[in-house]
Parts: sequence; C-alpha cells; structure tokens
Amino acid sequence: MLKVFSFLKSYKKPIYIALFLMLVELFVELWHPLLMAKIIDDGILKNDLSVVLTWGGIMLGLSFVGFAAGIINSFYAAHVSQGFGYDVRKSLFDKVQSFSFANLNRFPTSSLITRLTNDVTQLQGLVFMGLRIMARAPLLVIGGVVMALIVNWQLALILVVTMPLMFLFMVWLMGRGVTLFRIVQDKLDSVNSVMRENLSGMRLIKAFLRKSHEQNRFAKSSTELKDQTIKALRLIELTMPVLLLVMNISILVILWFGSFQVTANNANIGEIVALVNYATRIMFAFSVFSFLLMNLARAKASSTRIVEVLEADVDLVDGAGSSLQEELIRGHVRFDDVSFQYPDTKENVLMNISFEARSGETVALLGATGSGKTSLFQLIPRLYDVSKGTVTLDGEDIRKFKLTSLRNNIGFVPQEARLFTGTVRENICWGKEGASMEEIIEAAKAAQIHETIVKLPNQYETIIGQKGVNLSGGQKQRVSIARALIRKPKILLLDDSTSALDLQTEQKILEAIRDLSCTTLIITQKISTVMAADKILLLEDGRIVAEGEHDKLLQTSELYQKIYDSQQLEEVASHG
Repeated sequence: MLKVFSFLKSYKKPIYIALFLMLVELFVELWHPLLMAKIIDDGILKNDLSVVLTWGGIMLGLSFVGFAAGIINSFYAAHVSQGFGYDVRKSLFDKVQSFSFANLNRFPTSSLITRLTNDVTQLQGLVFMGLRIMARAPLLVIGGVVMALIVNWQLALILVVTMPLMFLFMVWLMGRGVTLFRIVQDKLDSVNSVMRENLSGMRLIKAFLRKSHEQNRFAKSSTELKDQTIKALRLIELTMPVLLLVMNISILVILWFGSFQVTANNANIGEIVALVNYATRIMFAFSVFSFLLMNLARAKASSTRIVEVLEADVDLVDGAGSSLQEELIRGHVRFDDVSFQYPDTKENVLMNISFEARSGETVALLGATGSGKTSLFQLIPRLYDVSKGTVTLDGEDIRKFKLTSLRNNIGFVPQEARLFTGTVRENICWGKEGASMEEIIEAAKAAQIHETIVKLPNQYETIIGQKGVNLSGGQKQRVSIARALIRKPKILLLDDSTSALDLQTEQKILEAIRDLSCTTLIITQKISTVMAADKILLLEDGRIVAEGEHDKLLQTSELYQKIYDSQQLEEVASHG
C-alpha cells in the first residue's frame, strides 16, 4: 500500500492539520472521565454545587472545543481524500494510455474500469477515515488504558490483560479479510464484464433472442459476487459481537472488584465511574475497528490491484532517435524477414514477411480470415513490436522513432468503425486536434460523407450516440475514413474499412486518397479494389504466397485465380 499512499506527499500540510485537530478531539475525550470523577467525588458526594458548576463548565467548554475540532478535521480529511483519489485516478488513466496492446490483453477492460472507479473509491474512503477516526481509535485505546492506570492501576490491569488478546484477534481477522475482499473485487470485475458485453451487444442479443441466456449469465456472475461478499462480510461482522462480549465482561469484572475496593475505602466511586467510562470508550474504539477492518481489508485488496497497473511494464517505449520531420518523410515502408507472435502465445501469426511499399504506392493485402493481414497492419504504427526482423520507414527501423511522432504521420482506419459520443465534427476532428471547419469539410468530401452530413438535423453538430448507434455501417466507415484523411498522413492504413460501401462510393474514396500522394496499404476482400493497386500481397497462414500486380497474379497464382473466378461468378449471379 506504500506505493499508493505515496500520492499523499503533496497533501502534507492539510494532513498535519487534520491529525492535530484529531488529537485535540482525542484529548477532550480522554479528559472527560477524569473531570466526571472529580465532579462526583468533590461535588456531588460532598454536596458542593460550586465544584459541580465549575468543573461542569470546564467540561462544557472542552466539549465545544472538541466539537469544533471534529468539524474542521472532517473538512480537511475530505479535502485530502478527494485530492488523493483524483491524483491516483489520473495516474492510473495516464498509465493505461501508455499501455500497449499486450498490456491491455493482461488487464481486461472491465477490470480496468473497476480499478479506476471502485478500487480508487475504496482507498478514498480509507484515507478519509484514517484522518477522521482510524488514527484516533488506536490512540483512544492506548490513551484510555494509560489514563485508567493513572486513576486506579489495580483495576486497570484488567484492561491491560484484555487489550493484547483483542489486538491479536483483530490481526488474524485482518489477514483473512484481505484475501476474501481481493476475491470480491475479482468477482466484481466479472459482473462488470458481463454488463459491458451485454450493453454493447444489446441489438445482437435482441435480434437472436438471447435475453434468457444473458439473464442467466448475469445471474450466475452476480450470485458469485453476492456469495463471496456475504462470506467476507460474515467474517468481518464476527468482530463486533466478540469485542462487545470481551469488553462487557471486562466492565463487569471492573465493577465487581471495584465494589470491594469502595467498601474497603481503597477507591472512590468517581474512580470506578471513570474506569467504566474509559472501558466504555475503549469498547467503542474497538467496535469502530470492526467497521474499519472491513474498509482496511477492502482497501488493501484494492491497493494491490491498483499497484499492479501502476507497476506494469510497458513493452512499447519511445525510441532513442529523434522525432520524424514531417516535411522530410517519404513514406517508404519495408518489411524485412518479419515474424510475429502475440504475447503469451507460442505460434507465429506472421512468418518471414518481406515486401516494400514505396512512397505514394498503393499496396493491397488479400487473404482469408486469419491469414495475418490485420496483425501485419498493427506492426506499422507499433501497436505491437515484431518478434523477429525489422519494419523500416524511409530506411530507418521504426523502433528508433518516438511513438507520437511515428503515429502522427499515420492514418489508421480499423476494421471496426468505432466512433465516440459527441458531434460529427468532433469525431472527424479526432484525427487532427484543432482542425479548421474547411479541413473538416474537405476530409468529409474526400470520404464521400459530406452530402450525408448536411442532411442530418444539425449537420456537423449532430450528436453521434455511443459507438455511432444512429449511423449506418457504411456511414460510420466513411466518418472513420474522414477522421484518418484529415491528418493528410504520409502512410494510410485501411483495414477492410470499405466493406460496407458500394463499388462506386469506394472508387471515389480511393481516387481522393490517390490525390493525397500518400503510401496506402489496404486490406480488402474485393478483387475490384485490388485491381487498381500498384502491388497485391496474397497472404495465407501468415505467409506471403504471391506478390505482384493483378494481371501477373492472375497468370501465376492459382489461389488468386480462384478468388477472382469466385467473385466473377458471384457478380454474374447477382446481375442474373
């Protein structure tokens, strides 16, 4: 937990103020029983009203001091806990932004969401209680025992014997609680995962009538969370009855032996009342422990999960070389004997890939599903690093460049057209921050989406729902293409991103892309698209099995000829 609580360093001053005020409140509470004893022995038993009024007034004044200290302490505790939570959450988010795809494979999205929200909230609560009551509780126990020894050391020995036993019980409980609440947080990850998948796939679930199946999945995951939480809370709740039993027995023993001392004139009634008051306060402090233990156990489990993210090694780091100078980039991409396997897997998905895409060329990648086309694309902007071989840009290994500089010169349109909640304009601007309206419209026209946008209710200011739910598949693809084209990239990667478009629209987009004079790599299943490419790469099982122009491959590659013939037959059938 030390790693997480290092974020508190910037809040030293308010922490010290909160702790000082907590000590003032504690001082008031520890002195009350002594003053009560004095009022009883010197005032009530001796019928001296002036003593009662004097010391009663002092008690009242101290109570107001303690009240004010408690209120101000709460203010500072809230300030520190909220600031701490903000800093941890920001640091977590920044760390996640630096993650490679390999890191994201280790931490599922649902787990990261839980860590950024629920786990941070657990730690915020612990910090607040630490400054408000957690530090006060053990000090109240220690101070109560010390003051009890001062009042009557013989009777106070009962508390001295009882405290270590209760402390050992609490330590054992803490160890068990941390383990159980770690499992609870993992089960919460599972529930979040089911909910996320369900909400994102709601249309598909309704279309396939999978409502009952999804309800059963959620019920199973939710039941596991409930059962594990009950198990953890049952253990923690055991503390309260045990502590009350032990402390009440201690109070009875104090009263029993105290009665003998009063009878023998070895103790005053006020002393017995003071001892009972201290025992009651100690009992209250230990009862607070039962509540704190649950939060401490949960916070300990949460801090471990947060530290896992903060200390995760990011395998993709900036190269030691200088940033790319945009005006000097030619966009010449070369793969030299590249092999690649995903992290935590043993088999290569790409094997001995060698080809080059010269500046301004269009290279089309064709192949069956699972042949490695998308994996190859992900190596160019360094979403993953190669396992063997090199990928070069203008003759320089891309691992030597700074990531931001490299990716700023690449326009990437993924296979799944993913849009974000916001306006159409904001989604296109996502490709180039601060782009002018003229640039946005130019990119939209090149992507053949401008005419569609101007027909929307608020044109470019029309709000797009989450993941673009209010747009068709083809419209989402064209907005995604506009988002990439607005960058005027030196390298453009189109990962089957025209699959939902008709041939005429696709050809217009490709013509607009040629005017950009950028190096274009396009994954497609359409022969009509690859025919216009300068070079075609035919992939099968992670290897390039054929390379060349359309006419050449039609004569030399049996596989390419089969693909061509099958699409020709489909076209004839569709027109027939």
